[in-house]
Amino acid sequence: MPITEYLARNARQWPDDIALVELNPTVSVPRLTTWKEYDLIEQANGGPLRQEITWKVFDEKANRTANYLRARGVNKGMKVGILLMNCLDWLPIYFGILKAGAIAVPLNFRYAPDEIEYCVELADVDVLIFGPEFIGRIEEIVDVIARRRLLFYVGPACPTFAENFLVESSNYSSKAPDVRISDDDYAAIYFSSGTTGFPKAILHRHRALMHSAAVEQNHHGQQKDDVFLCIPPLYHTGAKMHWFGSLISGSRAVLLRGTKPEYILDAVSKEQCTIVWLLVPWAQDILDALDRGDLKLSDYKLDQWRLMHIGAQPVPPSMIRHWKEYFPDHLYDTNYGLSESLGPGCVHLGVENINKVGAIGIPGYGWEAMIVDDDHKPLGRGDVGELAVRGPAVMVEYYKDPAATREVLSNDGWLYTGDVARLDEDGFFYLVDRKKDVIISGGENIYPVQIEDFLHTYEPIKDVAVIGLPDKRLGEISAAIIEVKQGYDCTESEVNEFCRKLPRYKRPRRIIFADVPRNATGKIEKPKLREIYGATNLVASENEVTE
Repeated sequence: MPITEYLARNARQWPDDIALVELNPTVSVPRLTTWKEYDLIEQANGGPLRQEITWKVFDEKANRTANYLRARGVNKGMKVGILLMNCLDWLPIYFGILKAGAIAVPLNFRYAPDEIEYCVELADVDVLIFGPEFIGRIEEIVDVIARRRLLFYVGPACPTFAENFLVESSNYSSKAPDVRISDDDYAAIYFSSGTTGFPKAILHRHRALMHSAAVEQNHHGQQKDDVFLCIPPLYHTGAKMHWFGSLISGSRAVLLRGTKPEYILDAVSKEQCTIVWLLVPWAQDILDALDRGDLKLSDYKLDQWRLMHIGAQPVPPSMIRHWKEYFPDHLYDTNYGLSESLGPGCVHLGVENINKVGAIGIPGYGWEAMIVDDDHKPLGRGDVGELAVRGPAVMVEYYKDPAATREVLSNDGWLYTGDVARLDEDGFFYLVDRKKDVIISGGENIYPVQIEDFLHTYEPIKDVAVIGLPDKRLGEISAAIIEVKQGYDCTESEVNEFCRKLPRYKRPRRIIFADVPRNATGKIEKPKLREIYGATNLVASENEVTE
């Protein structure tokens, strides 16, 4: 059955139970625009903004979205993009798209205008729903993207080039539309990228969403009285698929807008959260704040917090050992996954395997995994090769890219991840390295070629290579090795000033002036650069990684 049936069930069984809470510690004024006056319970009173909706209202919002989209000509199989920051509108809009029989296309809120344009064109998006944070970016490309698609706006002060989605959709029926959806229907397109920069569009069926939900609850055992704290962006498959455990169990989830340690512990305490999914830098920030004495556990009510799990990047075993010193009773899990396998869980450690911290784990619920050589032949335990996974949530294809699809997807359903791993004697998988040069910093992918191409436009630079270097807080940081043209002077501050044109998360965190080695075929020898500079003990970056 499609995932939307769980939402309809929750609205019937627990109509008045709270489904979603939004916390924004930096905002104290309620929003000016809502779906209906009775839909939103807002509490501010000069403090952090807190908003919540019930399962009944959640389902009604999704139905209004679906009916509005249908009325505007969105038929089964059409694509609807979502460009929103985390908010109470995000998930109802997502489910409304699915209920309309359309394909949801979440977009990374970090995308620059050219990336937004590229993605909506690549995915054949028919409607783009966007929020106030993106007005400026959409304005830069509106003449192009508005030619063949509708633009709907979520928020106050609707721009003239878009339609006011919340006002218009609130006038439509709150009953489910008469649209038949099967497990084999297409449900969503998510985006990923290789080292060449711009994203690939990843197509998934409804059955993949359902399997991801089953995987999450099987791994973490969500019950009706659990409360899940969700901090990562909902466009990310990981955040949404972890929340699916709350959907299945009918339990409450809290969307936290902010990543400071005090925000997280305060939310866990006041909302009585039992499950928290963190990225490595956020967990490290909490530990650092506790070590410095800036935070004291005795100031918070945390007895109910039973599980902390981490995904999206390699996890330092030393950090988890440190975490257990402060939180000895916490269950811990780490989750490995890709957008091509619809989020986390195709491999996971398992809460019962804390003795294996450092491994990414064993095949997840309903998944298979193996290590293969360059010819995709299975390897034995202890051998190093490429990790391959197979299961019900493997993608259909890279949309409109059959050549790229053939590179990673076998005829019998194996997905070749591009990650190098090994299998130990107990059957646990360990990541060794990545075939690709993608840098994972704070859970976000950074693509070196994009930064290299940008830096090559700076006149004093002869050659440049961007690599990932280990970082205590972010997992990795990007470093630019720059070879300066003869006769030119170039300083670190000048390069940093030039890079201010880049989005903040793409700016190199370290500038190194040196020769850029290339092999006989002209390719940059990045393994050599990582060997030279990777052992350097780097100070953890103080810059924030989320917006």
